[in-house]
Amino acid sequence: MIPTCSDFDQQTLSRLLDSDPVVSRYRALFACLDFRVIPEPVFDVSRPGRRSHPESAYVKALLIKVCEHFDSCTQLRRFLLEHPLLVLELGFRAKWTPNGPYGLDVERMVPCDRWLRHKQQTMDPVMLHALFVSSVHALQAAIPGLGESVAVDVKHLYAWVQENNPRAYVKERYNPEHHPCGDRDCRLGVKRSTNQEQPDGSTKEKKEYVWGYGSGIVSAILPKYGDLILAEYTQPFNENDVTYYHPLYQQVVATLGFRPRYVTADAAFDDWDIYQTCAEQGGIAAIPLNARGHALPNREADGTPRCERGLRMVASYQFDHTNGYRAQRFRCPLLYPESTGQTCQNAQFLKEKGCVKDINIEAGGLQRVLLDRTSPTYKTLYRQRTSAERINSQAKSLGIERPKVRNGRSVANLNTLTYIIINAKALQRAHAVNLVYRRC
Repeated sequence: MIPTCSDFDQQTLSRLLDSDPVVSRYRALFACLDFRVIPEPVFDVSRPGRRSHPESAYVKALLIKVCEHFDSCTQLRRFLLEHPLLVLELGFRAKWTPNGPYGLDVERMVPCDRWLRHKQQTMDPVMLHALFVSSVHALQAAIPGLGESVAVDVKHLYAWVQENNPRAYVKERYNPEHHPCGDRDCRLGVKRSTNQEQPDGSTKEKKEYVWGYGSGIVSAILPKYGDLILAEYTQPFNENDVTYYHPLYQQVVATLGFRPRYVTADAAFDDWDIYQTCAEQGGIAAIPLNARGHALPNREADGTPRCERGLRMVASYQFDHTNGYRAQRFRCPLLYPESTGQTCQNAQFLKEKGCVKDINIEAGGLQRVLLDRTSPTYKTLYRQRTSAERINSQAKSLGIERPKVRNGRSVANLNTLTYIIINAKALQRAHAVNLVYRRC
């Protein structure tokens, strides 16, 4: 309900709001989101006076900051001052004056840029996550079959520190113990690692270091609906990519109400427990095999390993491995269960022990090794990994890669706001597609 004013009645203000193109654009975008999940401030009768602005008004203002590609809250406040009707539409408490535009005292209505920065940093992440989850629920209701197959990826984010500026002289730029003064929460990590060939034919590993954060996402794609986000998680950049998976997977299961059957990701996520989450559902994880410098496993179709000579090894006993899985020990077929009298040049055979191999016999461990990565099913699923890359590209265009904030909580809040915007636009596409289907 729009407050009344002596200069404009409610009907006139409603017409002005409906005719304003900026108000109409953001009204349509925010209509896709359920702001009822954001609690309103409780009125304290013991402290009469001016009531605080609704928390949803601050959230909408910060969403506009992301949409308009503003780096700072100062730019956001200047934009709001130039659009008084938009300020009223967002829900900020109205202040009237006969000398202001449309009778509004916009200067008093819009909080100062310092307070907007404070809200950006201290805003409850649980509240923002609830708004993000509501957008996923809306997408789930609009798109049938959402979440059957998902893609996982991690995006690097540059911290706003001089250590990331190659033109600035910084002593011990890439010393992990020397934290940048500009952002105490960021950490040093490797963005890219490549092997460069030297003149003598040898290779030398070259690493590109970054001070910052990592933003992990789970995305999905369905024909005609495009890409959308099901889960997001932010942590310092010194964490490995595989550490993002289980927090993201738990978010997806809690939000959708079921476990995805198919997962695709790059080789950084090649870990047995990731395959396990899919194998338990009768699906597969389309992830390239990462040998990590070791020889590729030589296995039979049932998972039994072969020795260096290519002989099928003999199962011995099972045990609980220190890495958390059930393992099976296999012994040399020339010595176990009985000696065959044949010889082998292996060093362990000369010690009368023979080859010993301990393999992971969990469903995920076997799938990781035995998965046919040349099959059409695997290739079709692996191509869906580009969904996460396109989401990262959209987020980069909204400024997620280089946030102009100096603490981890602000970075995490901005990431969530960015992904809410991407999902809101995906909801607009979904509603448009469903409208066409209903007409047909």
